[in-house]
Amino acid sequence: MDLLVVGAGTMGRWFASAVAEPVDRVAFVDRDRDAAEAAVEAVDGHAAVLDASGTDPGDERETFTAVCIAVPMAAVGDAVAAHADRAERAILDVAGVAEPAVEAMRTYAPDRERASLHPLFSSANEPGTVATVVDDGGPVVDRLLEALRSRGNRLVETTASEHDEAMETIQARAHAAVLAYALTADEVPEGFRTPVSRRLAEAVEDVTGGNSRVYADVQEAFDGAEDVAAAARRIADADREAFERLYAETTEAFDGEDQG
Repeated sequence: MDLLVVGAGTMGRWFASAVAEPVDRVAFVDRDRDAAEAAVEAVDGHAAVLDASGTDPGDERETFTAVCIAVPMAAVGDAVAAHADRAERAILDVAGVAEPAVEAMRTYAPDRERASLHPLFSSANEPGTVATVVDDGGPVVDRLLEALRSRGNRLVETTASEHDEAMETIQARAHAAVLAYALTADEVPEGFRTPVSRRLAEAVEDVTGGNSRVYADVQEAFDGAEDVAAAARRIADADREAFERLYAETTEAFDGEDQG
């Protein structure tokens, strides 16, 4: 099997490395030639580099057994449209937003195996959970998923709509709440942490230690931040009785529920 990865950033490199076992050759396409060449060095692959116009420098477009789209969320539809014809058997994405990706793959690769994957971790923290939307499965997708599973990853099957709805809570709302706390937190004397504030501080470190563009993509792609702002205003405006009702409402909502 040969694999083309569209997007030579962190996630594209991770996917190429993660599925290396069943892949005989991997190629990268990226508008940034230096990024593509660096990805090749990182995973010992073969580079296919687009020119500035987004087309191949020659007339012939090389095809591959599978194509993986690893671009920012906002670009996933355009990337699928541009590269679906390179996929001989299967097309996947790891962009992190499922519904637009699946819709584009259905449109531009209707006769190919299709899957949208979302690793719910940074590449440095593998293994972890990979949300998996298999829109039209087959042997190529199965082999790639098995390669991810063999590295200790936990694959959670879902639908595109269920995935994107969940991301509103576990990403957009969670990140907004953590950043809001960070923006309002004052410096406190050494030793004044509580268990809750300590965990929040750790969450702040996790979020602010990432890539701001990725977090901006999440806020742009998924609703949720406004809900956090509205809930904070309800808490701020509540008198004692109203606060206790909100506390009880929160306790009941989280009782036995997995909120990610």
